[in-house]
Amino acid sequence: MTAIASDPKKNVAFYTKFLGLTLVKKTVNFDDPTTYHLYYGNETGAPGTIITFFPWPHTMRGKAGTGQTTVTAYSVPKDSLEYWIERARAHGVTVSGPVERFGEQYITLRDPDNMAVELVASGPAGGTHLLSFHSVTLTEWNLAPTSKLLTELLNFTVVGEAGNRTRFATGGPGFVDVEVVPDQRRGSIGSGIVHHIAFRTPNDETQKVWHEKIAEAGHSVSPIMDRNYFHSIYFREPGGVLFEIATDPPGFAIDEPADQLGMTLKLPIWYEPRRAELETILPALA
Repeated sequence: MTAIASDPKKNVAFYTKFLGLTLVKKTVNFDDPTTYHLYYGNETGAPGTIITFFPWPHTMRGKAGTGQTTVTAYSVPKDSLEYWIERARAHGVTVSGPVERFGEQYITLRDPDNMAVELVASGPAGGTHLLSFHSVTLTEWNLAPTSKLLTELLNFTVVGEAGNRTRFATGGPGFVDVEVVPDQRRGSIGSGIVHHIAFRTPNDETQKVWHEKIAEAGHSVSPIMDRNYFHSIYFREPGGVLFEIATDPPGFAIDEPADQLGMTLKLPIWYEPRRAELETILPALA
């Protein structure tokens, strides 16, 4: 998951100090090195645990709507929702619920940019920490084109339907929910909005297969891009949501020890000559 934020300090505080994630990489936006690219995940930055942000301090608030990923959900222990409700209220975090969906209880939190983060009571009882991604919600005008891409191209299957929501899965952990709201306005990009979502692929060889498969299906797909910690391709599903397929390797320990992830600013080699300048421009983080 990659989203846009405004204040990087508030973003770090919410995702590390409140939610308890680890800041596993502090680098820059490769297209705009004057802003951070912040990565949060588990202690080792394992694939499948990572949410990232581009924080632009003066960006306008985006508007959630169709053609967007509107919710990111984490799995938490089954008996922990009351803890999270009380914790949110104590920290001044907006919280609603619990409510039930597909037989599971969940609550909705709002991060400092009003982005929806759900906590779903789906993990083994005991403890309170976030366990893993549970699901993402795509909000669309129309189900059929997105469903066709997910099932016929990306190997998802429909595993549940409830009201205007259809749940897709691949057999591994995590779900993609498609919520159909035909009368809702199209979303606009800005802070508090997910920029794109990424699906894992094991290595460069499988990514090349996906690149060919997506192109042959008639979708406009980007060249393979080197993101230092993984390689990526991008394309839009029919409803407008930007998808990424990213390799697991080389991983976040490629440029700093695993026990020191996120402690120092890491730059791609082509920006190293500008380090002094960028360290002056980028705000200090707690």
